[in-house]
Order: sequence, then C-alpha cells, then structure tokens
Amino acid sequence: MATSADSVHFFGIRHHGPGCARSLLQALQALQPDCLLVEGPPEGEVLLPMLQSAELRPPVAMLVYMQDEPSQAAFYPFAEFSPEWQALQWASRQGVATRFIDLPQTHGMAIEFARREALKKAAQEAEAAVQAAAVPDSEQDAPDVAEAATLADMQDGDEHGLQLDIPAPPPQHLHRDPLDWLAHAAGFDDGESWWNRLVEERGDSEALFESIGEVMTAAREELSKDGEHWRGEEYMKREALREAHMRQCIREATKAGHQRIAVVCGAWHVPALKASVTAKADSALLKGLPKAKVMATWAPWTYRNLASSSGYGAGVTSPGWYQHLWQCYQSSQGLESNQSQTLDGKAQVAIKNEVSPATLRTAGWLTRVAHLLRDKDLDCSSAHIIEATRLAEGLAALRGQPMPGLEEINEAIVTVICMGEDAPLRLIDEELTVGHVLGQVPADVPQVPLQRDIEQQQKSLRLKPEAASKLLALDLRKDTDLARSHFLHRLRLLGIDWGVRATDAQRNRGTFRESWQLQWEPELAVRIIEASVHGATVAQAATAKLRSSLTTETSLPEIAQAIDDALLADLPQLVEALIATLAQRAATTGDVAQLLQALPPLANVYRYGSVRQTDTALLAGVIDSLVLRAAIGLPVACMAMDEDAAAAMKTKVLAAHEALRLRTSDGQAQQAVDAWRLALRSLAMGDAAAALLRGMACRLLLDEQLLESAEIVRQFNRNLSLGAAPMDVAAWLDGFLNQQALVLLHDESIWGAVDAWLSGLGKVQFAQILPLVRRSFSTFSNHERQSLGDKVKRTPVGGAAAPGPAVGAADDAAPWDESRALLALPVLNELLGLNLPHALMGQAQAATDFDAAAAKV
Repeated sequence: MATSADSVHFFGIRHHGPGCARSLLQALQALQPDCLLVEGPPEGEVLLPMLQSAELRPPVAMLVYMQDEPSQAAFYPFAEFSPEWQALQWASRQGVATRFIDLPQTHGMAIEFARREALKKAAQEAEAAVQAAAVPDSEQDAPDVAEAATLADMQDGDEHGLQLDIPAPPPQHLHRDPLDWLAHAAGFDDGESWWNRLVEERGDSEALFESIGEVMTAAREELSKDGEHWRGEEYMKREALREAHMRQCIREATKAGHQRIAVVCGAWHVPALKASVTAKADSALLKGLPKAKVMATWAPWTYRNLASSSGYGAGVTSPGWYQHLWQCYQSSQGLESNQSQTLDGKAQVAIKNEVSPATLRTAGWLTRVAHLLRDKDLDCSSAHIIEATRLAEGLAALRGQPMPGLEEINEAIVTVICMGEDAPLRLIDEELTVGHVLGQVPADVPQVPLQRDIEQQQKSLRLKPEAASKLLALDLRKDTDLARSHFLHRLRLLGIDWGVRATDAQRNRGTFRESWQLQWEPELAVRIIEASVHGATVAQAATAKLRSSLTTETSLPEIAQAIDDALLADLPQLVEALIATLAQRAATTGDVAQLLQALPPLANVYRYGSVRQTDTALLAGVIDSLVLRAAIGLPVACMAMDEDAAAAMKTKVLAAHEALRLRTSDGQAQQAVDAWRLALRSLAMGDAAAALLRGMACRLLLDEQLLESAEIVRQFNRNLSLGAAPMDVAAWLDGFLNQQALVLLHDESIWGAVDAWLSGLGKVQFAQILPLVRRSFSTFSNHERQSLGDKVKRTPVGGAAAPGPAVGAADDAAPWDESRALLALPVLNELLGLNLPHALMGQAQAATDFDAAAAKV
C-alpha cells in the first residue's frame, strides 16, 4: 500500500507514466479517499468542472499566464496515460473533493519575472562595465559590477540566452541525476531506461508506491550529505518553496476533517512532504512572496511537445509508445470500447478483449508499424510481423525480461522488416513512437475574444489545426482559398505562425497560386493571448499591430513592405492610409536607395491587384512618382562608390528595374519609364559612376533594345581599353554580363569584342585580369560554360572591329538560306515583341511574296 502518515496517503508518481497511472487507479479504488490533493497550480481548480466534458480530449495542458505580461506563461500538460489525469478523472466521477497543492503561479510567475528583470539589469550593468573598461580609471570597477548577479543567476543564464562576461567560478563537482546511480547498479545505461523497464512497462501493483518512496528517500539523503543539488542553488530555493506550500495544503486538508487524504505528487517530493517540518517554519518561508495577476485556461497539447526531445523537463522519450501501453492494459474495458482520439483507427482493428496485454503490446505495435509502412509504400508483409514478434520475444528472454520492451521491438523491426536499414525506423519513431496527436478543448473554456474569432474562422474556412505538418495549396481565384490566404497572412502579421509560406514549384506557377506549410504548436495559444491586446478580431488586431509598428522614423522600404503585407492580409483601409503616407514621405526624401528599395514591394502589390481584387489606381501613381524621383537622383547617387557600395546599389537598381517592368504601359507609366531609361543611359555613357554600375546600365539598355550592337562594341572598346585599371575592367564586365552568358552566346559582335580585348592583353595584364574574369564567369551555369567552350572550338573569332562577322565570301557563307529565314521574322516579331529595325522588317515583308518564294524553292 502507499506510504501513509495517519490519514494522509502519499503516491509518488512519475509525470506521464502509464505504469504509475495503472497502479494509481488501483490504489485509489482500494483506498476510496475523501480528498484528493494533486501537484498542480491552484489557479487551475476553476478548470476542474470541465474534466467530464466529452470535448476535453488529451493531450491537453493547463495554461497559466500573467495578465499584464502574457509571454510569462506556464503549461501543465496531461496525456491520457498521465497519473494526475487519471486521478483527476477518477475523483471527478466519484465526486471526491480535489485540490491542487503546488506553489501558486501568482507567486511563481512574480518570482520568475523579478529574476529575469534582475538578469537583464545585471547584463546591462555588465555591458556598461565592459564599455567603461576602455577608460583606465574604471578598469577596476568592472568586475564588481558584473558580480551584481548571483552565481545561481549565472548558472541559469544560458537558459535565457544570457552570457555575461564574468570571471569563471571555481570548478565544482556537479552531481548527475540520482536515478542514474540506481540504473548503473542495476545494469542499465541511464535512469530513464531503468525506470521505464521496472515501472512504466510493468503490470499493476499497489505496492509500487512504497518502493518508490524508499528509493527517493535514500536518493535525497545521499544528496543532502554535502548540501548540494545537481540542478543548482536556484532550483533548490524554488523546490523548497513548492514543498513548503504542499505541506501547508496537506495540513489544511487534515484540519478540514478529511479522513482519507490521497496526495498525488512527483516521486521526488514524497520524502520532503513526509518530513517533520513545523507549520511555523513553512509559513515563515512563504511569507512576503511577490504576487502577480494570473489567468488559467485549457489549451490543446501535442505528443511532440510532450516528448523530452522538445525540451520539456518532465517529458518522456516515447509518448506514442506509452499511449499504446496504456491502451493495451485496459483489459477490463477492451481496446474496442476505449474510443480515445489519441490512437489512430487502423490500430483498433480486429482486437478482441480476450487477447492478453502481453500479446497486444508486441503484436499490436508491430501491426501499427505494418500499416504505417504500407501507407508509405514500403514492403511489410504478415510474415514480417510474425518473425519480428518472435525475434522481439526471443531477445526479451535472452535479456531476462518477461516481455519485450520498445528496445527489443525496435531491434526486431530493423533486423526483420528494415533489413538492417535505420531510415524506416526514423519514420516509425516520428509517426508512432512520438506521434502527431493534437488534443482538443471544449468551446466554453475561458478564452480571449481573439481566440474565439480564430476558432470560428478555422471552422468556416475548414482549416483544422493538426499536429502534423501539412502543405496547403491555394488557388486565389477561388473565394474560399482567397479567404484562407487573407486569414493566414493576418495571423502572420500577429506573430501567430501557424502557417509559413512554402515554395511548391508545381503549384506556385502564376500569381494566383500560393502554398503554406501548416503545423499547430501549443505555444501558439500564448501568442494568441499576447496578440489579443491589439483587437478582438483577427482583422482588427492585425490592422492595429501593423499600424503601431510604423513610426515617423520608419523608412520608405519598410512602409512599402507594410503595404504589401496589408494587401496580402486584405486590410484595404490600412492599405489606402499607408499609400498616402508613402506618397507624403517620398515627396520629401532625397535618399535614392530608399526610393529604389520601396519599388519591389509596391510592384508586388500592383502585380497582385487584379488577383486579390484590389484597386491599384492610387498605387500606380505612387510607383510612377517614386520612379521619377529615383531616376532624377540615380546618376548622382552612383558616384564615388567603393566595391561593396556599388554591389549593394547594383542589387537595388536591378530589383527596381524588374519592378518597373510590372507596370502596365499607359501614358503616365511611359513618362516614368522614359525617365528611368534616360537615367540608365546617363550611367552607361558617363565616367563618374562605378564601373560595375556602368556595365550593368549598358546591359539593361541592351536588353531593352535601346542600344545597337555597334554602340555596345564602342562601350566595350572604351571601358576595356588597355589603359583602364584591371579592377575597373573586371567590374565593368561583371556588371555587363550580370551573371548571364546568353549575350555572349547569341551576339557575335559582343563575343568578338570580348575576344579582341582578351587577345590584346599582355602577359602581365592577363595574369592580373584572369582571376577577376574567372570570378565573373564562375556565376554561369554548367550548361552555359559548356556552350561557351563549344563556341570557342567551333567559331574562333579574330577581333571585334566590325559590329558583326562579315558574310558573303564563299568560304564564310552562312549555313542557312536568308531569304527563307526572312519569312519567319514577321511572326517572331509579333510573338516575341522583338521590335526589329524597320529596314529588316521591310525585307521580311518583301520576302512574303509566296509565289516568288515558292519559285525559289
């Protein structure tokens, strides 16, 4: 029986342990307590009436948070196999008085908040001391300031991202987890595997708690000999407060007249709760604790967050496996009658009540493995399952175990099913051993208005939160998908990252396609509470938060990005206000870089206007105004730049040029386009701008067919002359090529100009220029470099004095019939928008005399 002191019975458990849960239910049924005290936050007692709600399905967590600082929050998770959850469910069905006895979070959060503020202050003082160390008179003061933080704070500093520059403390011996000592003595690698084998995977036993109490008493006595704890002094102080409050709650229950009090708490606390400590001493320890206003609610939880790999201190390594064990040992009800949502439907097929739990835990688990592998198109037959079951049972017998555990089953899976490969086992670990299970809470739990609005929109848009990652492809031409996009973008603005924009090459073709990667995390409940200060609905909160993020000091690119975000989130009133603000700011700024950076986001807004049903007339005027102002200041802004500044400006100019291409060609847009082209010509033909920018401007003008090949050749001869500095030559060529080799492959005059320049270099000049040119050519794709090599082998060029190769000699005759090639030019000019010269088009029109052409053929 559980250890007891008069009317008080202690049940030391491990959080989220199915073996402890089974034994605890038997013990409670035998004891029939009239009062249940559970380790948990007293603020959560208001949530206990919801335990019998059919809509409350584990895994769930009690969420307690500070009203004034919602980011200061704590979760108390429960799974179906958690001993506390089963005890609470039992007490709720039996009508037994239930209380939570842990240190109230009204004190705990106030203490933690004060500790973090002290850490921040200590960090600021330490930083000031480091800065002051540059002054000789203050060199001796820096260590004293840094020592303002206690050693306990320093030990917890890494957890909060703090790294203070203080002298290292003297080396100390740090204890390991005391359960590891017992595990090593029993021949196990660590305390986790030892506890799992002896407690959680075993059958029911009421005598379990007496043994646990003896073990924990011996472990605490061993640690108390030197007065240290392996988790640090700060942890010891916090634990002392918690255990003092638990003892006070036990005394209150005893005074209330309860005859059979069941105390369910972490096994580590049992010796401290049974210790002979006076009420006066506990009251003195708890006196004067700070307070904070807190709220509590239920929140969905996931098995992934219940796993120890998530960083959860009381987590377990295999929650999915524990859930399976719990289901297997419900022999009195049978798996078929247990309709828990945490077990997938395929695992509940053809399981009879008369099947023993020992058979279910091995064969049943391997059956689930088989279903998973088959769903993933991996081979797994009935023979695999039979042989894997036999091997797992044989391994357990060799190791002296009555039944196979997860370790034996995994070894059998790798050997028999996976043929020695570990990759399928990683899939099994993710999908089954941990699992993608998301709990559910009732609709009437305490919620902020924003939470209710989010849930209503999730239902109306048919977006069900799931623990597993899911790719959602949207077609913005459909009303439902467009509304989903608006909803997800609004959540993104609020910092509620349920969905993250994804790249899907097959589904994102076109402006009407959008993909999101959805995965619900329990921490999002805290983000929702934090965002609720901005508004009661998602639209109101997103509008308020985006508006509050912009100040009078906000730059033009940030305002332009905010316009893009507001459009994607369908906040039309905010879009109009931001466009007006942007127009006012642009009229008074002379920063060309900001003007250029503001254009790409605005171009995206203009581009998506028709798809997202947005009026872009006002935006078009703002874009044209920005282009005009940027064009006026561009030549001057590109003067006297070093290499890094020129590279940064090149990126901005290219992005702005691409953005301008998205503007439609109406009369107002043409004026801005003409001004931009004049600015590029001024850059290309001048000498004041950086060579990289001059080469880039030449290339852009060539792509727009505003420069003839002969003019480009003249620019090559001017900028690649032997008298130019090698660095400038390489920079100009890098800017002109712009990481693309097509111009060299298809324009013979430019090919000849580059060849003539390289051929005219001396040995010294060639050695200087070679690394720089290699850097430019290294950005070409493998196919482009191969094509350039083939062209060198096929058509050696001997200079570039003429704009193009001579044609007409018998030996240099073109390998095609020009008269027949001219026939295709009108169609190609119309389809591709080549804007070919009028003389060439005249020849093409003359060649379309089909009778004459047919006669030639």
